[in-house]
Amino acid sequence: MRVALVGFPLCGKTTLFLAVSGFARDHIRVSDENLAAVKVPEPRLDWLEEMYKPKKRTEATMDFVDLPGSTEGESEHAGLARHLPTLRQADALLLVLRAFESGSVPAHGGGVDPERDLRLLRDELLLADLIICDNRVEKLEKAIQKPSKERDAQKHELELLHRCRDALQNEKPLSGVVNAGDEEKLLRSFGFLTQKPLVAVVNVGEADVNKPSNLTDAHAAATIVTCATLEADIIQVEPADRPAFMSEYGIQALARDRIIRACYDALGMIAFLTAGEDEVRAWPIPRGATAVEAAGKIHSDLARGFIRAETIAYEDLHAAGSMRDAKAKNLLRQEPKHYVVKDGDIMNIKFAV
Repeated sequence: MRVALVGFPLCGKTTLFLAVSGFARDHIRVSDENLAAVKVPEPRLDWLEEMYKPKKRTEATMDFVDLPGSTEGESEHAGLARHLPTLRQADALLLVLRAFESGSVPAHGGGVDPERDLRLLRDELLLADLIICDNRVEKLEKAIQKPSKERDAQKHELELLHRCRDALQNEKPLSGVVNAGDEEKLLRSFGFLTQKPLVAVVNVGEADVNKPSNLTDAHAAATIVTCATLEADIIQVEPADRPAFMSEYGIQALARDRIIRACYDALGMIAFLTAGEDEVRAWPIPRGATAVEAAGKIHSDLARGFIRAETIAYEDLHAAGSMRDAKAKNLLRQEPKHYVVKDGDIMNIKFAV
């Protein structure tokens, strides 16, 4: 799972990357791509860790990548175009929108306007996809004129791309046009940007950190308001000292956790859990995955020799207080391979190879 940060110059994109990653500023180079593997917050592991006292705790992780900003004299369109290969490889996009005033940091476009910037970023993404779509349509229209074994498949792809092009020309993202399943698989190699989930972060000043977003054109899975500079400073403070720091600004919880979780949810991911004396762990799987697919996430042998999945909902185990009491209340279920896993299921895979 990879999330790419996208934003116009001086929007605070790299500062937000520092806040999410926990990196110190001297850990990164602003002229390079910077990558961070970030743990997905999973508070349910806290209680399981307290119960089992395991040797190890493992959360799911996501990669966040920060792209270098535009170079001097380079237009924003050229800057985005330069990074298209990296953006197309990402699974989701995190749009960073400037909403803070600063006398020392000039604003892109002559003024601070997050709604305008969001609209312009979306236009750039639409245009980038339209160019790819047009080029492929042109090639396919020539190819189907010649007899070949691939002609039927080419016609099917061309029909889908015509639908995509019509949507893009009407300023509609492909996320609302392409159906999950076969259509999504057919277009996966293109890495269409408007097919990817979007999360918007409104980067405000310190005085506005607790104000809600007033964006009316989000078109995003989630919109989160934060002060990236403040969050980047807080994450460098020792954990024991953070509450006092945060209370000065009325911050109840770090926005970084909400941002990471929002990206995880936007990707359609859930987590099943495993727990024991060796390890408590959150395993990321796509929503709708079956028990045998979850078993394969742990190890291919578990999927190949799958017998059943001993399963209990986290909430049921927590309410029961222990596995022994949960079993006494018949809360532990025996699920077959086609069982659709639910977020927070605690599973023990029985298998024979």
